[in-house]
Amino acid sequence: MRSDAELLVAARSDASAFRELYERYADRVYGYHLRRSRDAHAAHDLTAETFAQAWLSRGRFRDEAGGSAGPWLFGIARHVLLVSVRRHRLERSACERLGVLDTAGPEALPEPGPDWLDGLDEALAHLPEAQQEAIRLRVVEDLGYDEAAERLATSPQAVRARVSRGLSTLRKHLFDPMESTR
Repeated sequence: MRSDAELLVAARSDASAFRELYERYADRVYGYHLRRSRDAHAAHDLTAETFAQAWLSRGRFRDEAGGSAGPWLFGIARHVLLVSVRRHRLERSACERLGVLDTAGPEALPEPGPDWLDGLDEALAHLPEAQQEAIRLRVVEDLGYDEAAERLATSPQAVRARVSRGLSTLRKHLFDPMESTR
């Protein structure tokens, strides 16, 4: 059985090797998108876009995970999800400014309930200070990684790592409380 890295090298000239990689990861990538979007159709679209991007960038893959393409693929999946969210926000904002958005129609986004942030403050308080600050700058203030790194007197890579680790911990705490106690 070939490693993911071997499949990606072979996929540069053999589409069936990429298909084998797709079959290994499609369900997990779909699950990743489904958990975040809570919409099966959106998750399918995001999964397709993730693998399309992976196909287009397969020549740039570098094995940095002992033969596994998982971190690389989920990095692409995360990027695809973020771009989708930003694009939707921009489209929605433009429609609102133009007055063409029917907020009562089927395109209207549901309003969050009063309890949608329950537990977030407590979960944030359990994070290390460096992760809290990185999340505040990157997520709350919507700063880029370079600007956040400048404010924190560190590198953009360090900010990415802090945000990623912090959000991962928050996700476990908020969506799988049993996992966060292990």
